[in-house]
Amino acid sequence: MIDLEMLKYYKDTLGYMSQQLSFPEKLTFHPKTFNDIFTEDHPAYPHVKQYRERMYEKSLSEIKALYTDTFDFNKKTTLYMTFNKFDTQKERGQMLAKLKVLYEMFGLEMPSSELSDYLPLMLEFLYAAQFDGDSRAQENVQLLIMIIEDGTYPVMKYLEEKENPYSHLIRGLRETLKRCIVQDNEVTQHV
Repeated sequence: MIDLEMLKYYKDTLGYMSQQLSFPEKLTFHPKTFNDIFTEDHPAYPHVKQYRERMYEKSLSEIKALYTDTFDFNKKTTLYMTFNKFDTQKERGQMLAKLKVLYEMFGLEMPSSELSDYLPLMLEFLYAAQFDGDSRAQENVQLLIMIIEDGTYPVMKYLEEKENPYSHLIRGLRETLKRCIVQDNEVTQHV
């Protein structure tokens, strides 16, 4: 189950992550944005801090090249969260359609140039959507977060092996989302 209040609390974090996982621009790394969102007790703080430190060692053109090499030219690190999950195009197509309907249900108009499983778009949706008092929110947000969790895990592990700075950002995203999941007492007792 998803704690929608906690998700609302971390909205700015999700917006920040969406920005960082989009193609880099000069303002992507503005220090004020980081300082406004992250404190030392934030679950993503150590990971995002490490990501930023690694990125500050590079020029903007080097960061753009790293981004392109990481996310555009490697199927193992695609930002399309269902790309490697479904056996058939039909299954993936059905999930993409379901996500599109989910976004529209909560007022987000899908850009025609983007697929609905694109991670920055998914995070932007979680940042912008209003779930207060909507009985459909729990089930739909849970589906979205499950897709993000399933899609980011292999990407993060691969990037960690390659010592890619984006691995820290994705780990920070996963730690943030983990805080938004209500732990079942029966499950936590047996872990």
